[in-house]
Amino acid sequence: MPASQPRSRARDRNNVLNRAEFLSLNQPLKGNQESRSSGRKQSGQAGAAGAQHSNPKERRQSQQLPEEDCMQLNPSFKGIAFSSLLAIDICMSKRLGVCANRASSWGGARSMINLLGITGHGIPWIAGTLICLVKSSTLAGQEVLMNLLLALLLDIMIVAGLQKLAKRKGPYDIHPGLLDYLTMDTYAFPAGHASRAAMLSKFFLNHLVLAIPLRILLVLWALCVGFSRVMIGRHHITDVLSGFVFGYLQFRLVELIWMSSNTCQMLISIW
Repeated sequence: MPASQPRSRARDRNNVLNRAEFLSLNQPLKGNQESRSSGRKQSGQAGAAGAQHSNPKERRQSQQLPEEDCMQLNPSFKGIAFSSLLAIDICMSKRLGVCANRASSWGGARSMINLLGITGHGIPWIAGTLICLVKSSTLAGQEVLMNLLLALLLDIMIVAGLQKLAKRKGPYDIHPGLLDYLTMDTYAFPAGHASRAAMLSKFFLNHLVLAIPLRILLVLWALCVGFSRVMIGRHHITDVLSGFVFGYLQFRLVELIWMSSNTCQMLISIW
């Protein structure tokens, strides 16, 4: 044993790889190991910090369930049906806007169609009702005219309020006229002329004794006034149809709050 120890020491001393210049080949330096370990720690800390400071919106999106993603990618049947009907409405309204401008197919008839639309405007009807009210000498006539004036004022206020809420523009870029600004009829939905024509025709059919031909002409007038607004490109088809519906509802409202003869006489005396 004592003889074997000096031999192993001599063998190690004579080994070339044990020299100082070859130590780096046999054993990795401690500094390199420490730098690698510290680099790994720093990269891990940076990744954790990035995960903590990541956008909460991205975190929410990653936590979303697959079912929610499918619902977002696949719209409902109601949404598809509504979008399709809206597209059809816009397409048909633009095709029917044959008097939208002078270059349209019926551009020469634009003045006549505008004149037809004026017959359903609120300002001429209010002015005519006031003139008839001044000229009227019967209590029954004054009662009907006062309630007609109430219906016209309600129509202007309701349509203006609904248009401000919807803020839907017409199929063509047509600026409203002076009379439209006076009655605040500046948007497309619902059509004020259509609602007024429907309300007036129903009011006259209910409170005036008219012959059958006059009744038919009154209904045709209301329909022509409504669809003339589509022809000049001011309203969509659905705007006019909804205007007819709102006009009928306004008539029902006036019937519910109908002013008696005594109330009308009191208001006339104040005026």
